[in-house]
Amino acid sequence: MPALRAGDVLHLTRAASPQFARPIMARLIRVLDWTTYDGWLWADVYQLGPDGDATARRSVFLRRSGVRVLTAGPPVSQRRPRVGALV
Repeated sequence: MPALRAGDVLHLTRAASPQFARPIMARLIRVLDWTTYDGWLWADVYQLGPDGDATARRSVFLRRSGVRVLTAGPPVSQRRPRVGALV
């Protein structure tokens, strides 16, 4: 399974975690480097509304095999530098 990248749009259902009895769409901010169970991960995401705009920022606990990537984020070369980053 390909690595998750910032900007990926995810469809999160019960397959990803029991907390998603009602599925949500989310845009990945980052995968957190926290120790967890094998096959699971913590991630920061923006929950998306029906119009695709961010409605909430959340940290979520996910089963990697249950995450469905709908659209991939921009290639690394097309990302804008962070504010204050050395270019």
